[in-house]
Order: sequence, then structure tokens, then C-alpha cells
Amino acid sequence: MRSVEGLGRTGLAMACAAMMMTAGVALAQDEEAGEDRSWAVGQPNTEAAMKMAPIAQFPVPTAEADLPTARLKAPPGFKVETYVSDILDARMMREGANGTLFVSSLFVAGKVYAVVDNGGTREVKTIVSDMPMANGVEFHDGSLYVATNKMLVRYDDIENKLDAPPEPVTVYDKFPGDVPHGWKFLKIGPDGKLYVPVGAPCNICMPSENHARILRMNLDGTGVETVAEGVRNTVGFDFNPRNGELWFTDNQRDWLSEDMPIDELNRITEPGQQHFGFPYCHSGILTDPEHGWGHSCSAYARPAALLGPHSAPLGMRFYTGSAFPEQYRNAIFIARHGPWNRTNKYADVSVAYLDDSGAVTKVEPFLTGFVENNEYVGRPVDIHVMDDGSILVSDDYNGAIYRVSYEG
Repeated sequence: MRSVEGLGRTGLAMACAAMMMTAGVALAQDEEAGEDRSWAVGQPNTEAAMKMAPIAQFPVPTAEADLPTARLKAPPGFKVETYVSDILDARMMREGANGTLFVSSLFVAGKVYAVVDNGGTREVKTIVSDMPMANGVEFHDGSLYVATNKMLVRYDDIENKLDAPPEPVTVYDKFPGDVPHGWKFLKIGPDGKLYVPVGAPCNICMPSENHARILRMNLDGTGVETVAEGVRNTVGFDFNPRNGELWFTDNQRDWLSEDMPIDELNRITEPGQQHFGFPYCHSGILTDPEHGWGHSCSAYARPAALLGPHSAPLGMRFYTGSAFPEQYRNAIFIARHGPWNRTNKYADVSVAYLDDSGAVTKVEPFLTGFVENNEYVGRPVDIHVMDDGSILVSDDYNGAIYRVSYEG
């Protein structure tokens, strides 16, 4: 654990923010923003709107004793505990074949971590350093794949080399390299191919043919093809274990209003044939005031569900465990990171329930308590289902991972 003596969480926030601004270092940004001021494009010139800016993130992880774990709420019968702390900027999670938990980071740390369980005690090892925007991670056949805004690399036999990781093998190096929405998410599909997004390089603009889409490629980086178009910024997707369909969260544009657009959960039923609306249509119901002229939302794939205005939905997982009650089987757990450009804040892990046809029947909060007095005390990023049926939830605001288990 790392902390600063004599400073509470609020005092530490003020000290860190002052230090970073004095040094001329940009504050870390959340999912709707990059390290430059692209997030401000379209910002209304009103007093309330001009006060809004991406949430400042701490340059050190929260000490374990100061985590909000005890204040996080799950439904009756569930237990919430700290799985591991001291993981600065904890983002996406993947589990190795030998039980190693790999955790990425984004703007603040520039690292990839390995969490090793040593018989009840968990050790955090830094296996990759000085890699900006190393958000996307995936594990397959002993290898760890890591994607930045510029490239995709692979570390072979990584679980046997945690103390001396091998040199990375370049898999793909032709991403546009944008900072705004350039960070990646990685997932290997049932077809054995790597799926990776390329976000729109803006809040709102007409993207090039190389942006605003989800790609797939062979594991060696060849055979690149588009799976979905019109995707503004997805930072989480998973495959339905029943039929292999790809589902993804998507962050909609900023600065239209407090309550619009509404972020999306989407379903790909025709790979390579569907356009999800950006920049013409948002949330399946609202044409863009600039780019929407001459277009109708009916021309684009409709969201499977709406996830709240500016909710910043990130990681999502189908629940494939058997420890939770039956209602959660094959439901989708979604980390809603929470808005920065909205007066009333909210963040949680929600659950989307599906019927037998694969349609969403409802979405409801599952893990709450990340906001107190309209201020964030935590911000969930990703979900991971453990072999014992519990789930892990990463929190980049505090640099921690929580475990949610069912005790009945």
C-alpha cells in the first residue's frame, strides 16, 4: 500500500491536482476524453457546462484501509471484499491458465500487472512498464496480448516468466495511433480471432474509413476485417456463450444535453453488415444536430439496451459461473464508469438480463456505492468471472480490485 501521511483522500486529491497542474502535466482522462482537450469540443459556453471536465485521477493508489469496499452494496446474500489493492490505474483484467490475474492500465500508470495468489496472500508484480495507453489485454495459449493506441504485441510463455518477461513480439502495428478514443479492448472470439476496436478520434466528427469500428484479425495480425461500423467508442465486449454473438458497450457523444444521448449496449447479429449509427444517429433515437441531416435512425442497427446518459459503460461479461442464483446465468454484468459531463453523478455494476431469444428484458443496478454526496469514491472499469463463480471488479479511481461472491 502507498499513502501520504497527514493527508486524507480529499487533501491528497487537492495536493496531487495542484502538483500536476504546476508541472504542466495533463490530468488523466476518463472514457470520454483524451490527454489533449478534444473532450471540450462542443462544450456549451454556459456557467454550469464550463465547470465540467474529466475526473482527475490520483497518481498513487488508495491505501487499502481507505478503500470504499465496506460501503459498496450488492443484493442480499452477496459479499463484497477487497481482492487486491495497490494497482495504480487498474483497468482491464484477464486470467492466465495458471491463475495469474493480468491487469492493464491506461493514462496514469503505463503498466501491466500480474497478480499472483501465494496461498491466500496476493502479490502484485509489474511485468510491463513505460507503455502508454496499455489498456487492452487478452490471454491465449500461454501468451499475453497487450494493445495500445498504436500497436498490438504478444508476450509468450508469460506465466513462467513473470520475474523476467520476454521481449514482446509485434502482432500488429497499423492502428491510427490517436489519443482520443485510441485505447483498445481485446477479446478472442469463438472463431479463434482477435477482436479489437478503433474508436472515433473525436467527440463528434465524420470519421475516416479506418475509425469508429470493431476489427477482427488472425492471431498473427493478418486477415484484418471489419466486424461493425458506426461504433464511436467501445471499451468492452464479450461473446454470448449460447450462440457466439458479439455484444459490446458503446459510449455516445458529449455536450448535447445532460440527459442525451444515452449510452448503448449493442448486439452484432450480422458480422460485417451492421452500422451502429455514429456519427449520424445516437442511442438509436436521436439524429445528430450536425451530421444527422439526411439520415434516419431507422437505417442503423438499434441498441439492444440503453444504459443511461453519459454513463460511460466499459467492461462487460456474460456470467458463465454457477455460484450465483439462477437469474444471473448468462446475464451480462456491465461496469458503468460514470459521467463527468453531467451534473448528477452515478456509477455502478449493472446487470442486463436476456430472454431465450437473446433480447434484453431489463437492466438494473447490481453493485452500488461508488458515489457519495454526488462525488465519486470509486469508478468501476471491468468485470472478470472467476472459476469459483465469484466476480472481480476493477476500480481505476482507487487502484483496486473488489471481489463479489454469493453466500446465500
